[in-house]
Amino acid sequence: MDILTDETRRFLAATAPEHDAVQAEMAAYADEHGFPIIGPEAGGVLRVLAHLADATRLFEFGSGFGYSATWFAEGMADDAELFLTEHDAHELDMAREFLDRAGLAGRTTFLEGDALDLFEGVDGEFDLVLLDHQKHRYAEAFDLVSDRVAVGGVVVADNVMRGPVNFGALTDWSEGRAEALDGADADTRGIAAFLDAVRADPRYETIVLPVGSGLAVSTRVE
Repeated sequence: MDILTDETRRFLAATAPEHDAVQAEMAAYADEHGFPIIGPEAGGVLRVLAHLADATRLFEFGSGFGYSATWFAEGMADDAELFLTEHDAHELDMAREFLDRAGLAGRTTFLEGDALDLFEGVDGEFDLVLLDHQKHRYAEAFDLVSDRVAVGGVVVADNVMRGPVNFGALTDWSEGRAEALDGADADTRGIAAFLDAVRADPRYETIVLPVGSGLAVSTRVE
């Protein structure tokens, strides 16, 4: 389902930031192999959020071959730490190669396995967290990270409007019709559970941006 009009999509594409050389190769690979990436429109949002948060530490739940991390890194300090997770060893190897060529591998930790388990093995606070793993586990991931996001930090959740979700059901649910999720798939229910959880946490303020596949952006205010 298209979440934007054709005119709006054209406008966003025309005003989006340009890929650098490595990002262009990553996007070409994604196009050739049908691999979902956030794209430059949403990538520009990630870069701006990194700037606004003055971010020095990033943790990604689901990194694929590293495309989103390159956008975050553009808005982070040169000595910022990046933690990428991926259960697919081949994709993680690709991420190492791409980020090495982008000059980012030296400050990136590449972790293979279940992102939630891996997060519990890393100490400290984070300024940026990306949720882009199994949608039905977003709420569980937020429960893990909510106490460990620095004040002023940001949690970004991808695919809250498009992808493996039923956007029509989510829209009806968001308007108060809880029965709209009856019979919905686990990913759609997972996005709803995540939005419920993050909006119920008084330490966070959340908005949804209709760029890419829909980004939920939650900043910790206290």
